[in-house]
Amino acid sequence: MAHDHAHHHHNHAADITHFGRAFGIGIALNLVFVAAEATGGWWANSSALLSDAGHNLSDVLSLALAWGASRLGQQPTSSRYTYGLKSATIQAALLNAALLYLALGFILWDTLDHLRHPEPVNGQLVMLLAGAGIVVNGATALLFRSGQQHDVNVRGAYLHMLTDALVSLGVMAGGALVYFTGWLWLDPAISFVILGIVGFSSWGLLRETVQLSLHGVPAAIDPEAVRAYLLAQPGVVGVHDLHIWPLSTRETALTAHVVRPAGTDSPFLHELQHAMAHEFNIGHTTVQVETSACTSESCDAVHP
Repeated sequence: MAHDHAHHHHNHAADITHFGRAFGIGIALNLVFVAAEATGGWWANSSALLSDAGHNLSDVLSLALAWGASRLGQQPTSSRYTYGLKSATIQAALLNAALLYLALGFILWDTLDHLRHPEPVNGQLVMLLAGAGIVVNGATALLFRSGQQHDVNVRGAYLHMLTDALVSLGVMAGGALVYFTGWLWLDPAISFVILGIVGFSSWGLLRETVQLSLHGVPAAIDPEAVRAYLLAQPGVVGVHDLHIWPLSTRETALTAHVVRPAGTDSPFLHELQHAMAHEFNIGHTTVQVETSACTSESCDAVHP
């Protein structure tokens, strides 16, 4: 019986540094905008702007949470935390997904209140501040766009900012239509449409973060494809106790028992861990090579 624990690390240092700056810039921009929007909402007698300012403030908290988790994930390992604090990024992503839907619920409640009790507002000031919100939130979302396909934590920040930009667009469009037509019901009607679009498009984020928090196989990895790849290696006749789970929003680990009657050798193990890293983006691979089939009842030969 042979055992190998091999790591393959992609260099994410540049990505981490880049998004660290993105988080800092996004937090600073949004804090300034929240102050301006709250002041303008009070001046314009606009509860929509005031509630949006509160929503944006919660998004500043979300950005800070994601940034803090990313920094925690860079901390070195210890005898107690043998994988470091990488999983903090998963917990932050889950909390951010929950906060996103909480913010949508808050906006929905405010929209229903506006529909029941429409009030005249300073339409020009509302349009001006909402236009500024589109610029600030849109620019912040662009800072995270390149990384949102590869890191669910970054995707959470991206969707938060994109949601804010869309909400601001709806507020500006509603303000303009109400200003020129006097139809006060248009503002909440547009908000309903935006809420529906954002809620539907963000459902995948919530589902994926729940899956990661439960140590499910990351969505980008097909466990059956991994099993088939292992079985296709020279001399391999069986695979059991295959487990794949996320260490963070960017790193994945694998453990498996591989049945290979001829035994093992260094080239076989090296090629295996290299393939796992480059074919499936699994950077932490632990393989136990066995020369005979597993006969224990605890062996899991079918499912990962």
